[in-house]
Amino acid sequence: MLGKQVRCILAAVATIMFACLTPANAEDAAATAQKLVKEAEETFKTFTADPNMTWFRDHVQNAKGILIVPSLAKAGFVFGGSGGSGVYLQQDPKTKAWSSPAFYTLGSVSWGLQAGVEVAEVVLMAMTEKGANAMLSTEFKAGADASIAAGPVGAGAQAATADILQFSRSKGVFGGLTLEGSVIAVRDELNNAYYGKSVQPVDILVKRSVSSADASPLIRTISQQVAGTD
Repeated sequence: MLGKQVRCILAAVATIMFACLTPANAEDAAATAQKLVKEAEETFKTFTADPNMTWFRDHVQNAKGILIVPSLAKAGFVFGGSGGSGVYLQQDPKTKAWSSPAFYTLGSVSWGLQAGVEVAEVVLMAMTEKGANAMLSTEFKAGADASIAAGPVGAGAQAATADILQFSRSKGVFGGLTLEGSVIAVRDELNNAYYGKSVQPVDILVKRSVSSADASPLIRTISQQVAGTD
């Protein structure tokens, strides 16, 4: 039998996961989506301003797509997990123009000796066609359907090879943050609420049949960084 303390910690883990991954109610889905877009812009600015993210800044123009998760909560005690929502934008291979954002969740469950709570900002860069195509599916597992690796960080960082590169900024008792085995899934309710009709990721990212003025600051921030302008 689990002790009372362990049960309390597991309950806290469940609460965090529920808060991060459950769909927003219909009445506040649009507001949730708008808030997430604004937070994603701030997260991207934070990454590009970080002196340890030199490789990230220098190679973001090579990314076929970028998933920005402003807040990934990770907690556990023996049983653990992480979860958060984010926005994904894709670069047109011909025009180099960035799409409007599509909404996704990122979550995982882990086992093993661990304790504590951590919140991280996470950016995933889809570096290959396989990585970008995986993002167009309803859901996929990082490391299985598309390879994932930690992106180079710090002075003299060496290039890494994977379909998706992971960058994170976090504080907490957990050591490294690994997203191997995490499931990335579409948040249909946020996509539909944000664009005012039923849409799929391909409509947003490839066909670009929908857009929102609300996303203009985020798109502009990414475009300026890629172009090397302020």
